[in-house]
Amino acid sequence: MSADFLFELGTEELPPKALKTLMNALRDGVQQGLKAQDLGYDALHAYASPRRLAVLVKDLAEQTPVKEVVTWGPPAKIAFDGDGNPTKAAEAFASKNNLSVAELTTENDGKADKLVARAKAGGQPVMELLGDIVNDALAKLPIAKRMRWGASRTEFVRPAHWLVMLYGDEIVDAEVLGLRANRCTRGHRFHYNHELDLFSPGDYLEKLASTGYVMADMNARRDLIREQVEAEAKKVNGTAVIDDDLLDEVTALVEWPVALLGNFEKRFLNVPAEALIASMKEHQKYFHLVDAKGELMPHFITVANIESEDPAQVIDGNERVIRPRLSDAAFFFDTDLKHSLESRREALKPIVFQKQLGSVFEKTERIAALAKTIAGDLNADQALAERAGQLCKSDLVTEMVLEFDNMQGIAGYYYARNDGENEDVARAMMEQYLPKFAGDALPETTTGAIIALADRLDTISGIFGIGQQPTGSKDPFALRRASLGVLRLLVEKELDLDLRQLLEQAVAQHSGLTDTDGLVDRIVNYMLERFRAWYEDAGIPVEVFQAVSARGVTCPLDIDLRVKAVHEFYQLPQAQALAAANKRVSNILSKSGAPGAALDETLLQEEAELALANAVSTKAQQVTPLFREREYTRALTVLADLQEPVDRFFDQVMVMADDEKLRTNRLALLQQLGDLFLAVADISLLAPAKG
Repeated sequence: MSADFLFELGTEELPPKALKTLMNALRDGVQQGLKAQDLGYDALHAYASPRRLAVLVKDLAEQTPVKEVVTWGPPAKIAFDGDGNPTKAAEAFASKNNLSVAELTTENDGKADKLVARAKAGGQPVMELLGDIVNDALAKLPIAKRMRWGASRTEFVRPAHWLVMLYGDEIVDAEVLGLRANRCTRGHRFHYNHELDLFSPGDYLEKLASTGYVMADMNARRDLIREQVEAEAKKVNGTAVIDDDLLDEVTALVEWPVALLGNFEKRFLNVPAEALIASMKEHQKYFHLVDAKGELMPHFITVANIESEDPAQVIDGNERVIRPRLSDAAFFFDTDLKHSLESRREALKPIVFQKQLGSVFEKTERIAALAKTIAGDLNADQALAERAGQLCKSDLVTEMVLEFDNMQGIAGYYYARNDGENEDVARAMMEQYLPKFAGDALPETTTGAIIALADRLDTISGIFGIGQQPTGSKDPFALRRASLGVLRLLVEKELDLDLRQLLEQAVAQHSGLTDTDGLVDRIVNYMLERFRAWYEDAGIPVEVFQAVSARGVTCPLDIDLRVKAVHEFYQLPQAQALAAANKRVSNILSKSGAPGAALDETLLQEEAELALANAVSTKAQQVTPLFREREYTRALTVLADLQEPVDRFFDQVMVMADDEKLRTNRLALLQQLGDLFLAVADISLLAPAKG
């Protein structure tokens, strides 16, 4: 037998940014509780709105499964004496299993005759378990800070006001957060602020919607909001820009969504669109609209939590609210335009970047110097790089950025253009922060990429240089993200720069570093280790990266080319045999030492060593120009043909011959063979470890 189970907890308005997480965590908690009791069910759905969290379980079993529990006791020869009387061992076993000695039976467990106790377990009514399952699920919710209300010591994310727990048409006898379960939910705070009786769990969604003006299904509510917003945008031939995080937040703010189209004055479009969008999105939770060209339109869409008889009044109210917000943005923009980014540099001097590393002004000086050097290495415009470095943090002291922190860099772009700066310098103001996260876009301009590099390298070298590198999970200066950003810039922008050299230049810009012992080595190792996770995410085996890493290359672009080449080589049928052969070569040379002499072709005697020497010589001529051009994939494909002569050599030739000259010559041949592959990677590390 089974029936549906409904749990709903009614509360004060729940935190909108956490609602989806709370709903999913409650679902998972109830699932785990049911699984722990081995309770079967058909489906489980979680619901949430600003004032409720709910779970509906379809066809939940009415009791836990009944199972036979078999407990084996002592062997019969120990449980009974020679006269067949029970011993203390038998009496203890009987007592432990709540049986009398007379009820004990003997069975064979496959090895010997033993006492056995058989009992039935399970069959516990689900109605007795649901209260504990729900309470445990609520206790495990990820709530950063719980609150109390009234005189109760009960704690939850928000005060709880009502509790519904129904199994079939029966109320579950349980208490949750100080509330006794009943069948009474409540409707919308404005449309139907009344109690609403539920007579079965199946009534829940339909009755709340039709009578209570509440869409409890968060996913359905989200889909409806998207549809409504898109429909409103079409009224003005626009496209609504629907950010998923904003959509989730708006969905968590309303129980009965109604999208409404509002307008603002076109004069505000003279303000950077990003500032207007930030004001609408962050402060008012509005969706903005763009035209066919992607330009911002003087409209917005708000989602009301009420179906008004006079929607024009609601729209007017929202327009009145957004107008001063946009006016503030316009005022900040107009005020900032009166001062150049260059003139604002002086205001950076009192602002501390890091106590031991100086002010933000000093950081811009270091960035500018490093950027100029990097530009020279890339044959880029050094003057533009230096200028962009000097101005890159000036917008931090503008009114716009002080009001809207997410305008950092964006504001700098607009102000640099207003100042008449070169377009690349202006774009570098914005591009210096790219990439902001994994998968984010990279700077499009060379100047922007250089500033992005210089800024990160300055931070990484400085923080390491004062002994505050990341430890464990602590990374207060986000150096892991900065390191990955540097690697992405160098690899994906195909900047042929040596990381060690870059870091030496960055360290040289600092004064007063206190932790300088082996500083550059430590930073290089830390940063290149970020590659490991990068390649694992790309599905490249860790041993491939280790084979390249063993060569000590510090140019990230070159490392990436080698790793991709070795990964392709690794999938060739000859790869394992050649890796094993190189491992054997490595072991032989490490034990015998370097041959100390060049190969003497006159000492080649056996057919197999002559064949290998000829093959190595031929391949060396073919791959040398490929190595020069970093055509590593082609080079390794060419070298893969060496498998057959290498195998023959090891099968037929005694390397450690008694004759010293022969032995030394054969070691020289192996040295040549190994060096061919080592020009790309230590492929001996691709050989499987012996168990």
